Amino acid sequence: MTLLAIPTRRDEAWRYSDLDALASAWPLPAAEHVRVAAGEDFTRVIVQDAADGAVAVRDLSLVLEKGARASVNILNIGGKLGRVAIDVTCHEGAHFELGGAIIGGGEQTLELVTTVNHVEPDAISNQIVRSVLGGKATGSYLGKVAVARDAQKTDASQSVKAMLLTRTATANAKPELEIFADDVKCAHGATVGELDAMALFYLESRGIAPAEAKKLLLRAFVGSVFDRIADEDERDRVEAAAIAALERIL
Repeated sequence: MTLLAIPTRRDEAWRYSDLDALASAWPLPAAEHVRVAAGEDFTRVIVQDAADGAVAVRDLSLVLEKGARASVNILNIGGKLGRVAIDVTCHEGAHFELGGAIIGGGEQTLELVTTVNHVEPDAISNQIVRSVLGGKATGSYLGKVAVARDAQKTDASQSVKAMLLTRTATANAKPELEIFADDVKCAHGATVGELDAMALFYLESRGIAPAEAKKLLLRAFVGSVFDRIADEDERDRVEAAAIAALERIL
C-alpha cells in the first residue's frame, strides 16, 4: 500500500497549515463519504474540540442528489492543529448551507477548507464563516466554489469575517470562485478587523464593564452563525462550547 506524501506549502489547501504538527499525525484518517438521496435532507453538527497539543483533521465528502438539502455547522476550537475539510457536489436543485466558526488562541492553527462543486443547474450554496483569534493563533478559511458549464442558474455565496484580538494573531481568508456557466448569481466577501471601538464605547457608557462589553460583542459576532441549527438542544450545546472558547482567549 502506497501512502500519500505529506503536503507542502506548494499545495494551496495547506499553505497556512502547521505542517510539522501535521507530520506527527500522518497518515490522516480516511474521509467520511455521505450521499444524500434525491429530495432528502441531511444535517451535521461538528464540534472540533481536541485536547491542547493534539492534531485533529477531519474530512467530509457530501454528494447531494437532485433536490437534496444539506446543512452543516462547524465549531473549530481545539488542538494545536485543528482542521475540518468539506467537499460538496451539488446536483440539480440541491441546496447546501454551511455555518462555521473558528475560535483560537495561544499558538493554535485552526482551518476550515471547503470545496463546493455545482455540476448541474438550479443549485444553491451559502457559506457563512466567522473567526475570532487571539494570542499568536492562526485561523484560515479556504473556500472554493466551482460552477460547471452546465450548472446554469447557480446561486452561490460566501461570507467570511474574522476578528483579531491581538496584533500577533493571523487570519487568512481565501474565498474563490471558478465559474464556467454564464447565467449564475455568485458572490463572495471577506473582511478582517478588530472590535468596533464605538460599539464598545456605547456598551460601556451604559454601565457595562469593558471585559463584559467585549464578550457580548464577540458572542453576537459568532453566535449568529449557529442560528440555523434546528435542534434547540444541539444549538445550545454548540453555543456553550463557543462561549467557553471565547472566555479562554479573552
